[in-house]
Amino acid sequence: MRYFNGFSLQGEEAFFREFLIESDLCVSGFSYGAQQAFEYVYNTTRRVDRLILLSPAFFQHQKPSFLRTQLRYFKSGEEAYIKQFLANAAYPSEDDLSASLHTGTYEELESLLTYRWESEKISEILARGTTIEVFLGSEDRIIDAAAAFDFFARHAVTYLIKGAGHLLRD
Repeated sequence: MRYFNGFSLQGEEAFFREFLIESDLCVSGFSYGAQQAFEYVYNTTRRVDRLILLSPAFFQHQKPSFLRTQLRYFKSGEEAYIKQFLANAAYPSEDDLSASLHTGTYEELESLLTYRWESEKISEILARGTTIEVFLGSEDRIIDAAAAFDFFARHAVTYLIKGAGHLLRD
């Protein structure tokens, strides 16, 4: 399986063992990594049977002012921003993400916030025979899970886990 890490994280896939499939024909990613996994599958010529998107970063419904504010907060205090980000990602669980910390860059955050999920690309991946599964937590403090569910449920098998946050834990 090929796995793509979330923003400012490395090695966090251990949190998602119950959702992942050990197969050379599976690609998965968490949050920012879900965007990267999606683009990898879209652009590859290799066979991919399953694409697993774990709490995919979804901000295309947000106003530009929200995106600018996030970037400004990151730039003015990177350490404080990442600390709050990790706390929000873990909520409502008590999981400690500090062992997986790998501070992301301004450019990565900008890419994450401005990424647009395109229905046409999803359709093209599905037409190749790839199954897409999306997992979302109803109590997510990073993304608007309801907006993400509304978008992804039109295209892919989408699960909304009640009581779970961005890490898909409660």
